[in-house]
Amino acid sequence: MNRIHYLFNTKKERVLSIYFTAGFPKLEDTLPTMEAIQAGGADIIEIGVPYSDPIADGPTIQESNLAALENGMSLKKLFDQLVGFRAKIHVPVVLMGYLNPIMQFGMEEFCKKCKEVGIDGLILPDLPMQQYLEDYKTLFDDYGLVNTFLISPATSEKRIREIDSHTNGFIYMVSSNSITGAKTGISEEQIAYFERVQAMNLKNPRLIGFGISDAESFSTASKYGNGAIIGSAFIKTVKNSSNLDADIQQYIQSVIN
Repeated sequence: MNRIHYLFNTKKERVLSIYFTAGFPKLEDTLPTMEAIQAGGADIIEIGVPYSDPIADGPTIQESNLAALENGMSLKKLFDQLVGFRAKIHVPVVLMGYLNPIMQFGMEEFCKKCKEVGIDGLILPDLPMQQYLEDYKTLFDDYGLVNTFLISPATSEKRIREIDSHTNGFIYMVSSNSITGAKTGISEEQIAYFERVQAMNLKNPRLIGFGISDAESFSTASKYGNGAIIGSAFIKTVKNSSNLDADIQQYIQSVIN
């Protein structure tokens, strides 16, 4: 069973996914960051594949992408770093990236490498559903990769149900019609959106992302979904860290406890 399926079969609430950019703040920080995220108590590790134009991401993650690229991070380097990581990491691991560098690498080769090292799923924000269904679904299935689609307050009910029908892992529920970045609090407008989707009784679990940064926003998001994804706030913690392992574990514990 895919680790993502096992997780959601065994844990129905307060699932925490932590996003970080591979090769940031230093090139060789990828695996130590993963180990600290798991030790801190997160349920899913989401590795961002650095890209020069990450359209869905705010300034904090954009800056980490550029820094990682300047450090020398690439898809090839990332896969080299990930060889053997399953000896230490048992939680689900998802790669989040954009199509351009993956297409340059080669989609089938990318999927093959994902399976070889032990990746469980993909989040590709700029992959159109029709292209996924026509060109890649069979490929992803063959290599055991769960694909995650994003929905937002602007996504129609018809589209949400279509996404739900073609998803077999979890849905990434974007909390607002904006780029990523930790914001202050969750608005009534966002709550109304959460309630609207909750009332649809979708078959797939949902993780809420964009603007989740602390224990309060994580708990609020978890009332309306199966948990949440934290990215920008975590990147800020990593960026300012003098002791990655201790600071990462302390931050995650502050969110879940």
